[in-house]
Amino acid sequence: MSITQKNGGDAAETPAAEETPQDPEDTGTAGKSDSEELGAAGAQLSTQPADTLAQAPGLGVIGWARWMWRQLTSMRVALILLFLLSLAAIPGSLIPQHSDQLKVDAFKKAHPTISPLYERLGMFHVYSSPWFSAIYILLFVSLAGCIVPRTWQFVGQLRSKPPAAPRNLTRLPAYSTWHTDATPEQVTAAAERALRGRRFRTSVTGGSVAAEKGYLREAGNLLFHVALFGLLIGFAATSLEAAQGGKLIVEGDGFTNNLTQYDDFSGGTLYGKSDLKPFGFTLDSFDATYARTGPERGSGRKFQANIHYWNGADGKPVKGTISVNHPLSIGGEQVYLISHGYAPVVTVKDAKGNIAYQGAVPFLPQDNLGTAIGVVKVPDALGKDGKPDELAFRGIFTPTFALDNVQGPHSSFPALDYPALILNAYHGDLGMDAGLPQNVYQLDTTHMTQLKDDNGELVSKALKPGDTLTLPDGRGSLRFDGVKTWASFTISHQAGNEAALVSGAAAILGLMGSLFIQRRRIWVRALPSQDGTTLVEMGGLGRSESARIADEIGDVALQLQPDAPARPDPDEAPDDDGPDPDQPPGNPAPQTADEGARA
Repeated sequence: MSITQKNGGDAAETPAAEETPQDPEDTGTAGKSDSEELGAAGAQLSTQPADTLAQAPGLGVIGWARWMWRQLTSMRVALILLFLLSLAAIPGSLIPQHSDQLKVDAFKKAHPTISPLYERLGMFHVYSSPWFSAIYILLFVSLAGCIVPRTWQFVGQLRSKPPAAPRNLTRLPAYSTWHTDATPEQVTAAAERALRGRRFRTSVTGGSVAAEKGYLREAGNLLFHVALFGLLIGFAATSLEAAQGGKLIVEGDGFTNNLTQYDDFSGGTLYGKSDLKPFGFTLDSFDATYARTGPERGSGRKFQANIHYWNGADGKPVKGTISVNHPLSIGGEQVYLISHGYAPVVTVKDAKGNIAYQGAVPFLPQDNLGTAIGVVKVPDALGKDGKPDELAFRGIFTPTFALDNVQGPHSSFPALDYPALILNAYHGDLGMDAGLPQNVYQLDTTHMTQLKDDNGELVSKALKPGDTLTLPDGRGSLRFDGVKTWASFTISHQAGNEAALVSGAAAILGLMGSLFIQRRRIWVRALPSQDGTTLVEMGGLGRSESARIADEIGDVALQLQPDAPARPDPDEAPDDDGPDPDQPPGNPAPQTADEGARA
């Protein structure tokens, strides 16, 4: 018995017991390629369509359309589009997008020269720009046009029988031949049992058995493409139905998921204010701890918002917590903790002694140690004459007050160890009645006058909790009552995450199957010889040439030896050392592919 493996078209054979007789019908095959000789048996072992990029299209509109469709649905073009899509997404991560308009405005102000060009190219809204959408849609169509025909072709392969054995099995990359005293029917039956035991699909035609295995390779390949298609659908759903809004909430206040409650809100194409889920929550308290000693002094150790939330119009309040990287899901929406800070509680009285404003005013932190700036606007204040005399205060809040000649008043630690409020006072017209939107954290002093004391010095004072700033000329006063914490949240609606997760896992499984499973075919033919014995021919073909198919041919040949033992070669000289005591008489040990190549 001999086992032969071809490498690069050159066959290296082990000494055979007897040469395979030439088929009389094979005389006209000289000069033909191996693929032409193997016919259907040597057809490609995949569902990948033939490459038509180099073929010239036919004349006419239909020919050009057919050619363009073939190129669009080819794997080469799909990979190019996928690469272009990844490149097109880069500006979206480097350039501020319209979902954060404040950053976009700051970028335009900092780069006035290049911003108009970016605006024309759609760089501030990359994912909804025409050029990004064009690449996305073309990739979508390319994958769809690639998956559908390959799926039907694969289904046809599953329903069809393995192809019949080629005329000359010696042209296959791996083959084996031997003579046996068993009848052709016995060899065929044994071969079918052996191959089925190895989970091959078999088909018996005449005196030959055709077997095929490794369909999961193509199934994995198709699963990978379908999963990639699912990822595109998931990303599209996320882009079209995504929505998010921000809300800053002071300790003790609440939020209801209504458009008017948001500080800022951006909805997707298919998601608007009518799609908002009915839920809300109240910020009960905020826990923050910091490192007190060491090189990381002042760095945060714990940030946690303690809330009560309800889901639905009649939902009962339930306790919950939201911390960094641990959002809370309410009504299918995700609530993220973004930042936190302090809100000094003040009471402002006007010249008439009336309380014109009372409450907590959020101050925005400017550094990691808690130094924050803010504005107190009092549009309802009255002057001594009873006429409107609007007041405003602008200044700094420090949770741990410190003062030096370089930084001036600042915070030396982010915890409330020694809180202080440093304010300047203004009066005049805030411009809030003009109907123009204003930033609540900024003060427009165009129509405001900064107050001065009797000595001509600007009114400014550092207040501790309980202290009062008295305004000159009897214009009123401001009392620093205490400090509350505030937290900023992002409420996010994201669709398609589940589809993207499932598709990503399926893509990994499909890729593993397409990489590690080898599709192969094996044929066993049993023919009667002129000397009364049976000639057994066995050949194998894999999708890619490797030693695995030769090894599997050898394993099947050894498994057939009990039912179809190889006859000894009468012309083979015995070894000088005598017969192998471990080898049964009349059953020479088959050689492996590597041994055959060395022979």
